[in-house]
Amino acid sequence: LETVRLMIENRCEPDIVTYNILISGACRDGKVNEACELLEQVKKRGLEPNKYSYTPLIHLYYKLGEYVKASDLLVQMTKRGHKPDLHTFGAIIHGLVAAGEVVVAMTVKEKMMEREEMPDAAIYNVLMSGLCKKRRLPAAKILLEEMLDHNVQADAYIYATLIDGFIRNDDLDEAKKLFELTIQKGMDPGVVGCNAMIKGYCKFGLMKDALSCVNRMIERHHHPDVFTYSTIIDGYVKQHDLDGALRTFGEMVRRKCKPNVVTYTALIDGFCRIGDSDRAQETFKEMQVHGLLPNVVTYTIIIGSFCKQRRLGKAASFFELMLTNKCIPNDATFHCLINGFTNNAPTAVSDDESEEINKPIFLEFFERMISDGWGHMAAAYNSIIISLCCHGMVKVALQLHDKMMSKGFLQDPISFAALLHGICLEGKSKEWTNFIPCILNEKELQISVKYSESLRQCLPQGMASEAPLILQTLLEDHSLKAKTG
Repeated sequence: LETVRLMIENRCEPDIVTYNILISGACRDGKVNEACELLEQVKKRGLEPNKYSYTPLIHLYYKLGEYVKASDLLVQMTKRGHKPDLHTFGAIIHGLVAAGEVVVAMTVKEKMMEREEMPDAAIYNVLMSGLCKKRRLPAAKILLEEMLDHNVQADAYIYATLIDGFIRNDDLDEAKKLFELTIQKGMDPGVVGCNAMIKGYCKFGLMKDALSCVNRMIERHHHPDVFTYSTIIDGYVKQHDLDGALRTFGEMVRRKCKPNVVTYTALIDGFCRIGDSDRAQETFKEMQVHGLLPNVVTYTIIIGSFCKQRRLGKAASFFELMLTNKCIPNDATFHCLINGFTNNAPTAVSDDESEEINKPIFLEFFERMISDGWGHMAAAYNSIIISLCCHGMVKVALQLHDKMMSKGFLQDPISFAALLHGICLEGKSKEWTNFIPCILNEKELQISVKYSESLRQCLPQGMASEAPLILQTLLEDHSLKAKTG
């Protein structure tokens, strides 16, 4: 929009080509409002929008799940005399598949063919990929047959998509047949096709076959890439062959193939599986020295390993580090922590504390809750919720609280105080009732006030939360009602 303004100010009137470029750029950046405004400007300035004006926006709407708006634009485009072409249909189908609406995408493909507009290899590939992800392999195979019947040349990428689909569906035999068929048809499966097959062999623990596939790859003058090596390293780790994993890692480095997060995470998993937490931590540090940020899988593996070793202080420290580094935990992370802190004796926490200089928030509140007579599971859940709220992950905390409630836990004063604290830190203190109800009695509100004060003390200097004031007001209102009632 700023570009258009500057052009007009300099008496350089933008034409439809300029607008189309700007609309496409806005859509690529996900700026749907800006793209819509540009399209409106096109009409207001008396220019005629064409299919290149509409298609990027239609694609974006489908990607965002705004199917009605996408359909309205398609109708608008058709009314203006611009019939959808291969590019438009491709954008629509790609957007639908990306949004998980594969059935709708298949319907669009049928309508496309009714208009005698034949899908190309790219459209078939997108559809097959979507069907494979939905585990609809028979439908994907039928699509391949249809494609070949219409003389649309299937390339190695299409076969690789199907091979990967069969492997995801645990059908290694069908994947192997398809891989060999690719070669018989005179096609080079390429790195992508070979990697899909290597992934399958590793998934089933067939490491010799995986290495044989790597050799075939090299014979065809393809270099194994980071995905190849990472898959094999992970395969060895899953087979409890850490030596094989380290050997492959050494070869990877010798061949100047740069390891990625997946590579290091697989190695960390290998060390954790044999209980070598020292080498796991060394590898964790090494990956960061090389500029790689650990992801949710990396952290969860380490946290889970320390929980199994009953080193709960270390598990809590890595959870704190994870949140500090803005890595959002998932259900697997929560499962490790809840199981670890529920199934181990309180001494497992205190025995490991000596290693921790600054006590993590999780550990501080877990110990306090146990001391106050709470059960281990409730204390673990609440300590996670507190940690999430203190690190600005309120949405995740609310989701976990919902799961906690679905398991039969009732709203308690500590989770309420923590969530209110987090909501206030997000600047939504006036809207807190939109997020959480308050069904606490006077005694429970007193506990909330006490814990809220402790949460306030955890805030960085200069930050403030209105949660203690809100809780105090709720408590006073409750007391007043009790006296007058």
